[in-house]
Amino acid sequence: MSFIEKISSIHLDILKEIGNIGAGHAATALSKLLNKKIDMKVPNVQIVSFDEMMNMAGGAENVVAGVFLRIEGEAPGSMFFVLPVEQATSFIREMIGDESFSLESPPYSEIGLSALQELGNILSGSYLSSLSDFTNLSLYPSVPALSIDMVGAIISYGLIELSHVSDYAIVIDTALNEDEDENTEYVKGHFFLLPDPDSFQIIFKSLGVPHND
Repeated sequence: MSFIEKISSIHLDILKEIGNIGAGHAATALSKLLNKKIDMKVPNVQIVSFDEMMNMAGGAENVVAGVFLRIEGEAPGSMFFVLPVEQATSFIREMIGDESFSLESPPYSEIGLSALQELGNILSGSYLSSLSDFTNLSLYPSVPALSIDMVGAIISYGLIELSHVSDYAIVIDTALNEDEDENTEYVKGHFFLLPDPDSFQIIFKSLGVPHND
């Protein structure tokens, strides 16, 4: 039995709980930053192939706002957060107080990109902190890199140094709601966590998945 096949629904439930705690921390930080209520939740966690990962983000040619960073520490890897351009624009406008800001076409204002980077810092830091607490692994993010591009281009750029070293990614769905009306539809973003080959087993071993014999 392969290592991936040993991962059960219980382990995915643990990852979902980790994601929800991280989302809670991120929502608190964003609420303070924007001075309004922000709700975040994690409706689903999956382990998928690279092709499935692209499709979940709307297809390789779908243009999104993306944040990429390297995870450093005891379980190195890569993390991507992709968000619909419209939602990213909305957050940035509120963060910088400029309703004219747009991500429709470059050049983008430096202050707007700085706001997007801060958003990436908050979100990635919240998720990694939660993952680190649960696994007792020392994990910390590099400085996020930003891109407004097609999903395929963003992920290919992030993985170019790794030469596609892993066949699987952990996908943490992230639903954001910035309206106090609970009936308002959540906007979905995605966290793609791509542990380096050895790190995949390190993370899941810490969650109780047995190592390959």
